[in-house]
Amino acid sequence: MNHSEIVNFLWGVADLIRDTFKRGKYQDVILPLTVLRRLDCVLAKTKQQVLAKQAELREKKLDNLDPQLRKSSGFAFYNTSRYDFEKLLYDAPDLAKNLRNYIAGFSPNMREVIEKFDFDNTISKLDEAGLLFQILQKFKNVDLHPDKIDNASMGSIFEELIGKFNEALNENPGEHFTPRDVVHLMVDLMLAGDEDRIRRPRVIATVYDPCCGSGGMLMISKEHITSGRRKNGIVLSPAINEEAEIHLFGQEVNPETWAVSKSDLFMKDPSGRDADNVVYGSTLAKEKPEVVGKTFDYLIANPPYGKDWKRDEKEVRAEHERGAAGRFQPGLPRISDGQLLFLLHMLAHAKDPAEGGSRIAIIMNGSPLFTGDAGSGESEIRRFILENDWLEALIALPEQLFYNTGIATYVWVVTNRKEAQRQGKVQLIDSSHFDQSTKSGLFCAAMKNMGDKRREIPYAKEQDILKILADYKDGDIRTVTKDGKSEEIVVSRIFPTTHFGFRKITVERPLRLSFQATPERIARLEQEKSFQALATSKKRGDAGAEEMAAGRDLQEQIRALVNDLPEEPFMDRGEFEKLLSLAAKHAGVKLTAPARKAILAALGERDENAEICSTSDGTPEADPELRDTESVPLPPGPDPVDADGIPASVQAFFAREVLPHVPDAWINTSKRDERDGLVGLVGYEINFNRYFYRYTPPRHLEEIEADIRTIEDDILRMLAEVTAAGRA
Repeated sequence: MNHSEIVNFLWGVADLIRDTFKRGKYQDVILPLTVLRRLDCVLAKTKQQVLAKQAELREKKLDNLDPQLRKSSGFAFYNTSRYDFEKLLYDAPDLAKNLRNYIAGFSPNMREVIEKFDFDNTISKLDEAGLLFQILQKFKNVDLHPDKIDNASMGSIFEELIGKFNEALNENPGEHFTPRDVVHLMVDLMLAGDEDRIRRPRVIATVYDPCCGSGGMLMISKEHITSGRRKNGIVLSPAINEEAEIHLFGQEVNPETWAVSKSDLFMKDPSGRDADNVVYGSTLAKEKPEVVGKTFDYLIANPPYGKDWKRDEKEVRAEHERGAAGRFQPGLPRISDGQLLFLLHMLAHAKDPAEGGSRIAIIMNGSPLFTGDAGSGESEIRRFILENDWLEALIALPEQLFYNTGIATYVWVVTNRKEAQRQGKVQLIDSSHFDQSTKSGLFCAAMKNMGDKRREIPYAKEQDILKILADYKDGDIRTVTKDGKSEEIVVSRIFPTTHFGFRKITVERPLRLSFQATPERIARLEQEKSFQALATSKKRGDAGAEEMAAGRDLQEQIRALVNDLPEEPFMDRGEFEKLLSLAAKHAGVKLTAPARKAILAALGERDENAEICSTSDGTPEADPELRDTESVPLPPGPDPVDADGIPASVQAFFAREVLPHVPDAWINTSKRDERDGLVGLVGYEINFNRYFYRYTPPRHLEEIEADIRTIEDDILRMLAEVTAAGRA
């Protein structure tokens, strides 16, 4: 059976249950039964040996039968029930009871897997609806042995079905399903340049996926190394090292997909080692013993896009507070998107360069590239990666590659053992171009649209991306054809890591106020809160009434005072305050601090021609309304600082870009970066599209006018036809 035949078979099962189960619940039937039938096919050959060994060991009254039964089955799991899918159908009246007996006969490690499907309730529902026999019969008649349908194909089918099920539930299938063409590219990017390392005799390597879904990325990683890549029986890429010992590790939070990956790995590896290393639970909330303290050679992931981390917030924030002892020390992204948390988790499990280092491939949407200003969690995470020189390359993929979203995605290639020529540099590869008319661009249209997926990555184009990465040329070009026109486009740019950094400084300008006792400004006094508060009291009873009366009296005195002030403008706040004090003394009015503040606020207005307002020690006072910020690019080399902690690059930028336009401006030296203590907050962002922007000139006016005339002619023609029809 090929891919489409298996999918059609499974949806044929769905047709039987559609009146009993809602579409979003089809997975409750199809997934566990598919896994059970697949296990049944795998164990069929040694089933009698296991039963015989169990009987033999029980006669000897031994307690721990598990090791011997594993050995008899040839796998790290077994089934001791006398039933299989064929024998279950012999006793239709007791089918539900016997099916439960069959499931209970699995070894404890496999029962743990099956329990994640919560299948017992489904058995009852199918039995009550009279469908259990029909469903079991359909599954009994299909051979799902891994020799017939390999694990990668089965994983792809599972993930496609899970995606469809979750679409029915209005959930995000992207949490589970990464298209296989994308996985192949990511695996090759992760392994790029490591071929000689992997070919070493008796090499042992570890691969880890912290959100492994049904295990596709892990299995394909292992296959690329030990088996090569094939399509329809044709070898596309040979194995890197057939003798390499590859250990897989993973974690998955979705119980169904975890069960799928676990069961498939049990079937694929008779030792059960890889299956034992795939654990259930949230990666962000708490690390499992199988992962704690471990580091890996290769790490790969497709974390959910734009999904919040509220359910793990308490644990994540607590770990962030632990600083270097935790995974999330560099920073926390906004609660609505946890993609960068997975990258930090992967970095925490990278091997030290002294132990050989690691390579990471993670695919995310555009948000982690630029979301968050200087000092934000996202910016600090980017800073952590770039200042440690771990980002090797970013590859932009075309839109409409995924089944559940058409958004653009980017593969981050991260490593702590860059080649010498790449150190201090980042390569950006733009492989997002698409030639829809001739299918001869960097990507081609998918053979069949699936959900939002309209495009796929052909093997030849994947190899071209790998070549662009390997060639490592700034300004590397490719020719694409669109709408019958060929065009050369730049597909590779190389920048120093500091190119993406900036220092955000706060620029202040002085407060300038003029004061004048005009009727309009005097009227504003009544709206000042501090003036209104004069006639209020927090006291109760007679004391409160007395205080409010005194306040109202003071208000009247202030009204009289300001009305007696001269109407000519004062351009110096200091001079006006002196006048106000003399007038109050002459009138016998005792101005409290709140009253003085209210008068200055009401009678003062911003005036660029006024003198600068200063504090008591003569320091210019900043105007909050004129406050601005500037982003100063980080220099590629040393950046000396002055006595105030202002870097030379900032001083030069300020003198060149700010002072010529606003000579009275100054840099706020109190705004400092928490990490380096210098003036200005350091930030990092990667505005990918900026580096590959291509100017498209507007259409000629004559062409636009011709189009308008054509449309007008069409409208007139249609109106004439309608009029003629009406007369007839």
